This record gives sequence, structure tokens and C-alpha cells, in this order.
Amino acid sequence: MEQFIPGQRWISNTESELGLGLILEVAHKRITVLFLACDEKRMYAQDNAPLTRVRFSAGDVIESIDEEKVIVTDLIEQNGLITYLGKNENGQEVRVDEVELNHHIQFNKPQDRLFIGQVDPTAWFLLRYETWRRLQQHQQSPVKGLLGGRASLIPHQLFIAHESANRSAPRIMLADEVGLGKTIEAGLILHHRLINGLSNRVLIIVPETLLHQWLVEMLRRFNLRFSVFDEARCLGAYVEDDMLADAESSLRTLGGEDANSDNPFLTEQLILCSQGFFSNYPRRQQQAIDAGWDMVIVDEAHHLEWSEQAPSADYLFVEQLARVSPSLILLTATPEQLGKESHFARLRLLDPDRFYSFAAFVEEERLFEPVANAAKSLLAKEALNEEAQHHLTELLKDDNVDGLLKNLNDPEKSAAARDALVNVLLDHHGTGRILFRNSRQTVQGFPERERYGYALSGQPNSDDLQQDPRYLWLVDKVKQLGGIHTIPGDRLASSRLADGIHTIPGDKALVICKHAQTAIDLEQTLKNRAGIASAVFHEGMTIIERDRAAAYFADPDSAARLLICSEIGSEGRNFQFVHHLILMDLPVNPDLLQQRIGRLDRIGQKHVIQIHVPYLEHSDNAVLYRWYDEGLNAFASNSSSAQRVADILHDELAAVLESKDSAAIDALIVKTQALSAELETQMHNGRDQLLELNSCRKELADELIGQLNSYEKEGVLWPYMEDVFECYGVDTEFHSPDCFIVRPSDHLRVSHFPGLTEDGMTVTVDRQIALAREDMQFMTWEHPIVTASMDMVLSSETGNAAISVIKHSDLKAGQFLLECLFIVECSAPAELQIGRFLPHTPIRVLIDQNQKDLSAAIDHRDLVEAGIKFDKHKIIAFLNSQRPHLINLLSMAEQTAKAGMQQLVDDATQAMLESLSNEIKRLVRLKKVNPTIRTEEIELLKDMTMLAHENIQAAQLRLDAVRFVITS
Repeated sequence: MEQFIPGQRWISNTESELGLGLILEVAHKRITVLFLACDEKRMYAQDNAPLTRVRFSAGDVIESIDEEKVIVTDLIEQNGLITYLGKNENGQEVRVDEVELNHHIQFNKPQDRLFIGQVDPTAWFLLRYETWRRLQQHQQSPVKGLLGGRASLIPHQLFIAHESANRSAPRIMLADEVGLGKTIEAGLILHHRLINGLSNRVLIIVPETLLHQWLVEMLRRFNLRFSVFDEARCLGAYVEDDMLADAESSLRTLGGEDANSDNPFLTEQLILCSQGFFSNYPRRQQQAIDAGWDMVIVDEAHHLEWSEQAPSADYLFVEQLARVSPSLILLTATPEQLGKESHFARLRLLDPDRFYSFAAFVEEERLFEPVANAAKSLLAKEALNEEAQHHLTELLKDDNVDGLLKNLNDPEKSAAARDALVNVLLDHHGTGRILFRNSRQTVQGFPERERYGYALSGQPNSDDLQQDPRYLWLVDKVKQLGGIHTIPGDRLASSRLADGIHTIPGDKALVICKHAQTAIDLEQTLKNRAGIASAVFHEGMTIIERDRAAAYFADPDSAARLLICSEIGSEGRNFQFVHHLILMDLPVNPDLLQQRIGRLDRIGQKHVIQIHVPYLEHSDNAVLYRWYDEGLNAFASNSSSAQRVADILHDELAAVLESKDSAAIDALIVKTQALSAELETQMHNGRDQLLELNSCRKELADELIGQLNSYEKEGVLWPYMEDVFECYGVDTEFHSPDCFIVRPSDHLRVSHFPGLTEDGMTVTVDRQIALAREDMQFMTWEHPIVTASMDMVLSSETGNAAISVIKHSDLKAGQFLLECLFIVECSAPAELQIGRFLPHTPIRVLIDQNQKDLSAAIDHRDLVEAGIKFDKHKIIAFLNSQRPHLINLLSMAEQTAKAGMQQLVDDATQAMLESLSNEIKRLVRLKKVNPTIRTEEIELLKDMTMLAHENIQAAQLRLDAVRFVITS
């Protein structure tokens, strides 16, 4: 072991960022080291100090305190201190005593760390290599960006996200029917864009009532933390600016006042606002327009009123935002519900050049009608009449469809000809690229619904909830759900519990009522007076409290039979593991009723949904129950026309609710039935089946789902993360199959592990568990903790230098080898998505002491440590004695890696040219028949192809890690 002498330079093995240390004192078996670069002093026990002697060799470049660079030619050691002889940049011979070395010298390069003995455990080297491999795999995955959402893998949602998110600047309208997940579709697109670096600044504008739903959906489903901006938040941003004013005053004086320096929208990247906020504070509108967004998302966009003569102020504001934002996503009701003028108003926000005149739009729709009718016949497998064939021939004359039309009459060729004609028509479809619309009729997988109404006699008792007939009914209902059948006969008769109830003992139920206080009172009274355990869920609780309540209710072993929600329970949560819904009151808004039912009525629900509605006789709820049930059939199925019917009959419904007159109720129900049937017929006739077909191409969607399932079932994510946690001192504990508890230990290597709280968290790597247990984090390769962990490994020195003693049957004992990890780096703007073709790619080179390349012969995974302890100091001394030879081996390894890099560059160039050229050709062909293809989109693709080629050709090679391997 080398002797410590004052004046020597040593470096800390555990705190390399301290720079060069200077030995000040050696006394009483202790040494004192001064790190001048950061003015820190450390004291160590002499026999186990985590220090490595700094000793440069001939050929190294050193730097003096005066920042003069010197190439070392020789060194003299006297009394334990080193003097370096060398030449400066001017060729002059100079002497540098080690005490004169620059204090800020750090050894970051792998070879430097190896030679000075600053090596990490082999496990860390293996982790670094595995991190590069996984990063490369993910960068090239066709489903990158779609993996991280806590959502079921539903075909139409994934198709829309994949189809639109990869465009250079998506400008689209999502118009799916209620319950098909427009919010999830928008979230998938946004998540994809953010993960791939295609968008950074995003503004979401929603109705006031949906702020919380969007906030929760983005956070819980996609790990996206949006900031909710209102007037108070904007004023708060100014206060923060004032606090920084003194620090920034000199910069403002020198550079002038930035016009946007007081713009609160520049303080965050992801912002969520209500439309009402901008309406109430018009001066914020210009600030939002000036803030520069990559993407703007507008929910309930059909509420933006427009006419050619007098567009509303809200519409004009969104129109200005749309003009300055490259990407725009509108979420809106279906076109059939909107009416032509309202539908056109949305389209002109997306593409004002294409949709410039309402009259021209109507005429175009009229001319396309015969083609739409022909498409319906093709999809229905009906014969085409002569007129329909003539229209198709005229429209598709450039596509030479005569042969396909003739084949329609050939029994053996008709099916293939029909499919081919439909595909050609899809390419011609006028709004197919900017409008996505799916209906429940085309999207399968929804459960059946049964409704049960309970007419209760008596009056509500506000002073004593126990005497309210609905409370008494609820107690009896919970007992029945729990398998308890000791209900008094008189109460059974009064509540009509015997009317067609079909329940399973032990079932749970979701209870929704309008007001938070009602939910609180119900939960307390059930617990204190009836001994019934339940969870409560309302807007007065924090998000964490709501998560805990939902998790308690979801746990199959918990005592909670009910989750009692205020209206907030109908927003943004998935309770599809439940199939009993109890509505303690009914909203007047049909859409809100569908939202309530939609918490259970979801794709993937395995049971028939049973909707229970207790109501007091002669009450508003009694009228609403009959109107929804008999007039709109709203409990049995979703009605696209329900909200329009409610809007038209609003005054008549209000009058009937006031009078409770039975004859008036009967008349309103008859009128509702007729109006609903008329509107449903209009909507069905107006359905654009080509549009629906183009909104979900099942073959592509199924392929995406297959790729996602394969990715998730590899089973390598959790073992990888366990290695990361082990390396950085994070404790892991088994919770249940595919679920784990993660918490920081007392030996954490970093001050704060990214994304991990002091209390830790429970995670799952199973999508189905994550959907049922929202209190658990859903860990995927795109979860913030995983991405931050990979970045932490690769951006630090972790594992970039190591020494291993291994046993291998093909290697003789006593040999040494160098295992080098080179990285091919191609830095390019994010919008080019170079990672699809040439991500940061590891190239491994294994070379033995005789300069033989063994990379192909011996796999990285076969170099397993023998478990033999070694004297690190002796090996470091050997490394330095063999330094010229090892440097030569490194040079040879680099030449081998460069040859591998050239092959990667050639393959990536070919793949890029093939992919982008095919896309350009496709768009050029489509533009001839489909005016929604914009010229600038094609030109942008051409520019991207040229830039991508330049960047791939400019790829660089870098030594990232090295391992000195000794055979035993």
C-alpha cells in the first residue's frame, strides 16, 4: 500500500466531484486531505481511506494551476513526491510539481478512471451496458410513446393516437361518441409527442366543470403534471417575478425589457385553463396567444359559437390561438349532433385555407353524397347500380377502377374487389385525415345494462337522515348486496326490493349523488347507525385522499361495500370492476347521466351493469326517472340524440317538473319518444361510414396491440429496475404478484432518487392491476422514474470503469482482456425522430492481451464474475505498468468499433430514405385526390429527409465504458 505523504495529490473514490485532493497532514493513523477546488476538508482513517493516488504517465496531458497545458514526457519521484517533465503548447520544456497541478482536474473518461483505480463494482458496469441496450431498443420501437399510458389497449384509441401523433404538426378533430374515450385519445397523442420530444409547450382549454377531470386524467393516466391557471395563479406568477426583480434588473437594463417578461403563461410548460377564465379575463387572452404553444387542445369545442356574420368572442380567441400554434386538437360532439354549420366552424379552425367558405363546403358535401351512398352499399355488401358505378368511375378515373367494378359481379373476385374499392375511397375521403369519429355501433365490447327503479313512499327528513326513505332503502340494499336477507317485511314492501333484483352476495356498489355534503352525511350515518363500512369520494378531498378512498373500495379484502361519491365521481375515474350503480338522485342533463353510467359502462366490463334508482313518489326524481326511462331509454343504452332532445324540450321539461301533472308527464314522454326517434334516424342516415372506417383501421390497430403486449410481456423491466435500485441504495419489497414496494434506504447513493418520495410508493408492472388499483404507480419503460433512472445512469460516471475476475471455459487462466463499450451518437433536432433509424447505439468490443478481437466469440453475458477477491492496488499498479500496451489495445478496439459504426450508419440511412420517401410518395399521390393534404406538409417531409441524411452521416463514436477482465 502506498504511503501517504503531505504534498501528494489523491482523488476521492466516492466523491470524484471534489477534484484533486492535497494531503495536509498524516498523524495518529489519520490523514487530512484538502480539496481546494471546492474548499472542502476531509479526514480519513489511514488504513481504509477511499482515496486513489494521482499519477500521470508519459503522453498524458496535465494542467497547472495557471491553466497551462503540458504534455508529460517523463516524471521524477523523490521523497514520495512527483515532479512532471514535459512540454507546453509552445514546445517549451517545463517542470510541474504535483502540488502545482490544477485543483479542478477530474477523471471522467473511462480510461482515466481505470488507470487511477477509480473503478466501480462490476454490477454497475453491467447495469450501464444494459441501460444502453434497453434505451436503444425503446428508441427504435414502433410503439414508443404509446406504452406509458394507464389505459386499456383499445383498438380505435391506439389507432388514432398512432395515426395522428407521428405527423409533423397534427391538426385534428376527435368526435367519437360519448363513452369512447376522446380524453384518453388526446392524452395518448400528447404523451406520444412529449415522450418523442415533438412537443414541449402545451395549453389545454376545457369547460370549468371538466378542469378536475382533465387534471386527474393527465396525471393518473399519463404522469403529466399540468398546472391549472386561473386569475389567482396568474397574479401569483407576477409576485414570483417581483421576488426575482432585483436579480434580473441588471439584465433588463442591459438587454431591454422583454415584452413577455410579465406573461404568466411563460412560467410553465404544461398549462390547463377553463374557457370561462379567458372569457372573464379577456386581457389574459393576448398573453396566452403570445406565449407560443407547440400544441393547443380544446375540449367541448362545439360550445364555441360561430356564424359567418357574427362569430362569438370565445370562438375568435381560439381561432387566434389556432393560427399561431402548429398543432391543434379539438374534442367535440359528433358531426351529426352539431349540424353542418357548427361542424364547418370546427373544420375551419383546423385548416382555414381548405375550409374557407361554408357555401363551398355544403356544395362539396352534396357532390360527395353519391359516393358516400356507393360506399354504404359496398360496406353493406350490396350490389351497385349503374348510377353509383358511374359516379365511382368519374371520381376514381385516375385510379383505373374499371377492372375492380367488373370484378364486383364475379363471385370469386367480388370480395377482394369490394375491399380494394373501399380502400381507394378511403384515400379520397375529404375529411378523413383531420376528423376521427367512432361510434358504439362500430366499436364493440360494451356491456349490457339493466335498470331497476324503486318508488318510495314518504318524505325526506333533513333533520334525521335515518328516517329518509332513500336511506332506509340503501341500508336494505347494502344488506342484500352483502348476502344479508333479514329485511323486515313492511320495509321490503315499501321499498319494492322484491322487484326483479338479481345480485350476487358480497357485491360492491358505486353510489352517486349530486352534492358532497349528501355523500358525507350518508357515509357517516351508515357507519355510525347501521354499522356499514363505506368509502366517501368528493371534491372537498385532496387527490391523494380520493386515491386512498378509491383504493380502499377497490381492495377485494376491504370491508367497504360502497363508494359514495358526489358528482365528481362521474368524472375521470374507472370503476369497471363494479357492476352495481346506485343513483340517489338524477341530473337534468342527459350527458351527465351518461357520464355517471359511464364509470361502469366501459369496454372491458365483464358483467351486466345493474342501475338502481330509488326515488320518492311525486318528486322531481320520479318525473326524471320516467322521462329518462320511457322517453329516452337512457338507462338501457347511450343515446346520441339525448342532449339535443333535452335542449329542445328544456322549457317543457321544466314546466312538468314544476307541476308534476301526470297527464303532462305522459304527453312529454310521447313527444320525447317521437323527437328522439326522428333525430336518431337523421343521425343514422347522416352517418359517414367511410369516416368511421378510416377512424380505426383494425388491422393496424391489432398490430399495435400485439406489439405493445409483446413489449410488456418480455418481463425484463422489473429485473432491470431492481438492478438500478440496488445500485443506488433503494429498497424493494415484494407486495403481491407483479407489485412491489419501493422506498429510499439509509444508504441512498444520491441526495434524492428522482420521482421517489421519502415514504416510498407501491408500483405494478401489470397493466390490468394498474387499471384496477389507481393507488399504485404503473411502471413502464416510459414512466418518469424509469426514464429519469436511465438518464441518471448514463449521464454520470456510474459503471464506466470496472475490474472483474472471471472464469470462462474458452479462456486460459492468467489472461487479461479489455471489454470496451463504445456509443454511436447522432445528435439531431427532436422533430427529425432520428432515434427511429439511428438511436444512441452501443457497440461492444472485447479484445485480449494479444490484440485478438473476441467480441463475436465470447458473449457479454458469459463473462460472469468468479467471486474471487483481488488486491485492487496490485492490479492498478499492473495497469499502469502496462499502460502503453493497454492504450494500444484501446486504439485497436476503437478502430473495430468505427467499422461497426459505419455499417450502422449505412443501414440507418437506407431505412430512413426508404421510410420517408415512401411517405412523401404516398402524400403526393393522395394530394391529387384529397385536398386535406397540405403542400407544406409534403415540403416539410422533404426537408426532414435531407436533414436526417446529414445528421446520420455526421454520427460520432465515443468510448463510454471500459472493463479490465482477468481470467482465473
